[in-house]
Amino acid sequence: MNRKKLILIAVIATLVGLFIAFDGHTVLTLDNLQRHQDSLQQWIAANTALAVGGFVLIYIAVTALSLPGAAILTLAGGAFFGNLYGLAAVSVASTVGASLAFLAARFLFRDSLRERYAETIRRMDQGIKKDGAFYLATLRLVPVFPFFLINLAMGLTAMKLRTYAVVSWLTMLPGTFVYVNAGTQLAQIEALGDIVSADVLGAFALLGLFPLIAKVVIGFVRRRRVYRGFQKPAQFDYNLLVIGGGSAGLVSAYIAAAVKAKVALIERDKMGGDCLNTGCVPSKALIRSARAADTLRHADRYGLASVPVKGSFANIMARVKRIIAEVEPHDSPERYRKLGVDCIQGEARFVSPWEVDVQTADGRRQRLTARSIIIASGGKPMLPAIPGLEAMDPLTSDTLWQLDEQPERLLIIGGGPIGCELTQAFNRLGIPVTQVQRGARLLPREDQDVAELIQQQFVSEGVDLRLEHAPIEFVEEGGKRVLYCDHHGERVGITFDRVLVAVGRQGNTASLNLQALGIEPAANGTVPVEEDLSVRYPNIFACGDVAGPYQFTHAAAHQAWYAAVNGLFGQFRRFRVDYRVMPWVTFTAPEVARVGLSEEEARARGVAYEVTRYGIDDLDRAIAESEAHGFIKVLTVPGKDRILGAVVVGSRGGEILAEFTLAMKHGLGLNKILGTIHPYPTWNEAAKYAAGEWKRAHAPEAILRLLEKLHRWRRGGADDRRPAEAVSEAAHEPVARRDISQ
Repeated sequence: MNRKKLILIAVIATLVGLFIAFDGHTVLTLDNLQRHQDSLQQWIAANTALAVGGFVLIYIAVTALSLPGAAILTLAGGAFFGNLYGLAAVSVASTVGASLAFLAARFLFRDSLRERYAETIRRMDQGIKKDGAFYLATLRLVPVFPFFLINLAMGLTAMKLRTYAVVSWLTMLPGTFVYVNAGTQLAQIEALGDIVSADVLGAFALLGLFPLIAKVVIGFVRRRRVYRGFQKPAQFDYNLLVIGGGSAGLVSAYIAAAVKAKVALIERDKMGGDCLNTGCVPSKALIRSARAADTLRHADRYGLASVPVKGSFANIMARVKRIIAEVEPHDSPERYRKLGVDCIQGEARFVSPWEVDVQTADGRRQRLTARSIIIASGGKPMLPAIPGLEAMDPLTSDTLWQLDEQPERLLIIGGGPIGCELTQAFNRLGIPVTQVQRGARLLPREDQDVAELIQQQFVSEGVDLRLEHAPIEFVEEGGKRVLYCDHHGERVGITFDRVLVAVGRQGNTASLNLQALGIEPAANGTVPVEEDLSVRYPNIFACGDVAGPYQFTHAAAHQAWYAAVNGLFGQFRRFRVDYRVMPWVTFTAPEVARVGLSEEEARARGVAYEVTRYGIDDLDRAIAESEAHGFIKVLTVPGKDRILGAVVVGSRGGEILAEFTLAMKHGLGLNKILGTIHPYPTWNEAAKYAAGEWKRAHAPEAILRLLEKLHRWRRGGADDRRPAEAVSEAAHEPVARRDISQ
């Protein structure tokens, strides 16, 4: 740190120290000002110029040093100088003080924070460059954050001092007037009856209503600003128009039709989207076939003769297609037309915030208007930029289901949920699989112990697992396909027959003509959404994979409710989407099901927690089904049973997790789960036993020792030893033994 910065820090520290030493925080209070009101007014009357100058200097110092008392000083300005002089003094002083705080933050912290948080500061600068003055004006007019935080935060950005000072002065002026005016009325309070005078009540009513009024005005100005250049139609074809017929689009359209709104749904390909056609339904059908093959191959676990698995890959894939066809009517245009939805097959492009141009499947074009529009165009697999990959005719989770011939050696790139599910499924179907993961573990969003259990399972089943292998290039050598990877500096070659890429997904936005609306998608194709899921314009919303941050079918349906309701009724009330309890399941064997925080996330966020573990190898139902492996891990608030997060690694993990998800959603703790009757023997008893583990760890030992003495006294001081036969009999009561945890 250079000498100038050290001097400035020393000066600031000295001034703050003097403020504390002379009890500045007790001087700048309303009670103190009222106690000395008469004497101060007499002195000010005799020394008006000196009083105004001193007041301005004190106000500048308090604001520049971010000390408490600015609000009281503003009221004092009105009380002692009146509306005109008080407003002028406070307005000038607050602007100068804010500018000094802005400059101090920039001088002291900007360079070091820019170096440490380069990407974050870069994004802030982009936003400031594009919309900085308006954003600052919004913060000033509707003070959600204290003004001193605004001063310091803006100093870290690229905003010019002149812009900052002018916008701050103009936008603080209305609020300053309200506070100064309230101060003038406070100065007139001489008796208790004055408190209910019309002038005083009016001043305080204005003070209380100002944030609400400012919010309404800001909303009006923002709408006028964002819609500038577009002509709103005089009437609309639809109340709601939905682009995309996947999970998010279908739920949005269903909700609109249910409340009797006129709604159209535009889908360019197949209704049902990724979930029905290329995602959830086909992958789970494939996983079920793979599980059946594994059961036959290891029938000796169940006292039967294991048999070699012989099957036709073409038949397996044909079964997948049959299952898609069986589920398809649930998402068909015919069903939704009966519900009241106009289903249109075609590709939509935005013309304005209320209009889309649709090119239908038969080549016709039509322009549709709607009061609100929902973007639910879904996502697609991402292909990484690896040299030679395109020449390998790579498979993705979209194109995989067209396979009829069984690959001889399958290479799968990616260790996330999709990559892991398909790796295990194809391996269990008898296809040699090599899984390549750039990172040090599979399922990087899960805790280390979760990933290690899955990795051990994969290796035990014969998967060729290559962790910390970064793909470099694909080549053909001697008639064979080879992937070269970097493994700790060593060039490693992996031969394969077909390659399946599963390294993430990106939003489908390329064909929507979003640039016509000034909407810029992120690098992964998703569109930036507000808390109400609106996209730049108050009447345009997005949900599902195209919105993020969770690219799950159930997350898409969850978002769709908010998008549809806000789109239809947002002029009256808007709802902020709630992500507090978002569960997900990776359908490997064992399943990995999680809701809430993991241990690693809790540590990264600085959240204090306790961990309770229960081994599923202790569960009677798991033992009976030869599935006695895995565990439950629950994070709770230290000393309390409130659940912060839970993960279930084991058979039926997704079903077991539902109980923890319900508890978190409705604020139920582990004691409530423990006190609930669970039928025996079921998989969900595992949730109860996990709660029992927490209860035992938090047993009131002091009370239990007192109870032990009470019971010994009631026995007449008898010896605590039990007869051997009683011990033997108790050992044969597993249900009672477990239920004692209640």
